[in-house]
Amino acid sequence: MAIARFPVVVLDCPDPKTLAEFYSALLEWKVERNDDDWWSVRAEYGDSLAFQKVESFTPPQWPGQDVPQQMHLDVSVDDLDTAEAAVLELGATKHEYQPGTSFRVFLDPAGHPFCLCQD
Repeated sequence: MAIARFPVVVLDCPDPKTLAEFYSALLEWKVERNDDDWWSVRAEYGDSLAFQKVESFTPPQWPGQDVPQQMHLDVSVDDLDTAEAAVLELGATKHEYQPGTSFRVFLDPAGHPFCLCQD
């Protein structure tokens, strides 16, 4: 029997509402507000991400390790070019360092790295 269940990944950020709206648009998941310091997005099938306000948040400096990324999200897409245009429109930034050809690295509005991965 499992000791625990895995209900959510939580990302620290300076503005949880903005980050929830970004990932809601990226994944087409519903935004849920818990309070001003905690927002989340949830899929119809139950998966979720949460965003917690941190006053002294410092974004990771990927690929360097002075402020390491600590974690990142990979999301699968059918077409890298189409998905890239869409996430840039949502407010993502394409990172200058692109180490592969079957995926692309972006930063969300709070500076967390995430990858669009060719499915």
